[in-house]
Amino acid sequence: MKRLTKKFAVCVSNDGNEASLILGKVYRVLPDARAARDNLVRVVDESGEDYLFDKEQFVLVSFPQAASKKILALQKAS
Repeated sequence: MKRLTKKFAVCVSNDGNEASLILGKVYRVLPDARAARDNLVRVVDESGEDYLFDKEQFVLVSFPQAASKKILALQKAS
């Protein structure tokens, strides 16, 4: 079985961050243990930079490794 990773999150709320986050979009998540303790998640947003957002604004998702690679390639191309 292929390994699943939680490197992505789907935006389910962009209240207060309408310019930075698009509802329903899959975003790359960067590991940040300290932020996680504060119920935050580090996400690469629409600017291409990583910022901390409230974890409640996202649903963390897992994809097989091959799918993750394709999603990352698409995000780098845009």
